[in-house]
Amino acid sequence: MAETEGPKTNYSLDCGWGRLVFGQTFENGKTLIETLRRERADARDIAVYVDDPHVLLSLAPHELFLDPSHTFRIDLGSDRNGDPKPSNFFIRRLSSHSDAEEVNRIYRTRGMVPVPPEFFWSHRDARALTYFVAEDDQTGAIIGTVTGVDHLQAFGDPERGSSLWCLAVDPQARQSGIGQSLVHRLAGHFAERNAAYMDLTVLHNNESAIALYEKLGFRRVSYFTVKRKNAINEQLFSGPEKDHGLNPYAKIIVDEARRRGIQVEVTDAEGGFFQLSYGGRTVQCRESLTEFTSAIAMSICDDKSVTRRVVEKAGVRVPSQITTKAPDDKIKQFLDDHSALVVKPARGEQGRGITVGVKSQDELEKAITAARKVADEVLIEEMVEGSDLRLVMINYKLVAAAIRKPAQIVGDGESTVETLIEHQSRRRSAATGGESRIPLDEDTRATCLAGGYDMTDVLPDGKTLQVRKTANLHTGGTIHDVTGEVHPTLVDAAVRTARAINIPVTGIDFMVKSPRGPDYAFIEANERPGLANHEPQPTAERFIDLLFPLSMPYAAREALRASQSELPA
Repeated sequence: MAETEGPKTNYSLDCGWGRLVFGQTFENGKTLIETLRRERADARDIAVYVDDPHVLLSLAPHELFLDPSHTFRIDLGSDRNGDPKPSNFFIRRLSSHSDAEEVNRIYRTRGMVPVPPEFFWSHRDARALTYFVAEDDQTGAIIGTVTGVDHLQAFGDPERGSSLWCLAVDPQARQSGIGQSLVHRLAGHFAERNAAYMDLTVLHNNESAIALYEKLGFRRVSYFTVKRKNAINEQLFSGPEKDHGLNPYAKIIVDEARRRGIQVEVTDAEGGFFQLSYGGRTVQCRESLTEFTSAIAMSICDDKSVTRRVVEKAGVRVPSQITTKAPDDKIKQFLDDHSALVVKPARGEQGRGITVGVKSQDELEKAITAARKVADEVLIEEMVEGSDLRLVMINYKLVAAAIRKPAQIVGDGESTVETLIEHQSRRRSAATGGESRIPLDEDTRATCLAGGYDMTDVLPDGKTLQVRKTANLHTGGTIHDVTGEVHPTLVDAAVRTARAINIPVTGIDFMVKSPRGPDYAFIEANERPGLANHEPQPTAERFIDLLFPLSMPYAAREALRASQSELPA
């Protein structure tokens, strides 16, 4: 659009996830409100640059609310801080349908509204909208994204403004500085277009983001944002968090229950205990563990040696194993017979007391000592090479599958190993509500040393270093969805495992060469699997379906009934 055409009036811009409604283009509040009332059911519209927001809210107090975000601005005509050079990733335009799908994946992990992939694709050359992505230069994975709006191109803005939206970084990305580089790239892009400034909004309590923007030269400006009261925005206008203290694994279930009108009573937030009531039925829960799981099933899962015996009888492949109850000479022979071992307590969870890759008698003794701090009985198992696959089974059906990878860091040529671990740990903690952290303990130090680096060494630029041997989420491991790729043999083995234990909700762990192949070895079954972090798979939805089938939407119940009627007798 040429500047001589003049500004448009009553202007809104469709961004896929909703519309940006530019308040400065509206002559009166009533017209703006009517525009917001046309918001799609699955979208979130945002009215920005609203003059006299208190007056606007008085016209529709039950429909609108003042968004609790600050607006920040950077002047693009003045000298800005030097743009940092991305390390081990690069910034480019969104250029393919797969890029769009990866951007949506990142949006979902951040609780953002996804965009129809065809919208991205059809607007990839639009002048008003600009999409940048950050790509890992080793793996080709999309690890961050940002959207920019050129106000001059959009509605002929006489102020020649621009704005930043949807900045999101993959919480499992190994590199640092991704968000900062995306912001710099977008600012540089708009500066080249002779934009005068770039604005963004950030929640008032997002202290880390505000600190970053201020570091980059942004200053706070007094502009206001108004949104409609809808399910997507509920947490912004409904007041303080009702379930303060619930971890992400409990909260994902509670939120889904409330969406369906199921009554929730949190009985112990710290422990993840709550009860759900619907249609005359009340179910006690601790995260994904319910009274539907029997004490017998829990006992089987609690003792890994018992679990192994039960699933082996069901025809599930298990690795060779011996316990510390065996004579010393048999334990020594077991070590000699296998190239590497895994030592773990017979009872325990979250990876505590597990040592992977034991190869010598000295290492074995240390590993047994560490495991005995968690449980008296210790299991010694052959180490099966491969990837750690978690299969979430609900009602004896596969709902989600993910490869779990041990925590890794990537060097930037300047920071020490310890500094990089701390940075990665903060990101993982922020992304999981404090559930995932990389401990700076002896296991981490030993793993780093095995990789050739001490904690005080500077990791070379681009060098990837594994810092934990186990892939547990609680110790910084990352999780990568492979639900659509799992080989039928693995699904069948997981179903047989769940039925052998007779447990309706479980997380089955296999060691696999590839999720697309039939080879596997059973590791363990978890009676309280975490349902969070499996986006975009509907883990919480299927969990609530199991507990309260009548709470399913009518269309979903009909589809389920139809699918079951098609099964062979």
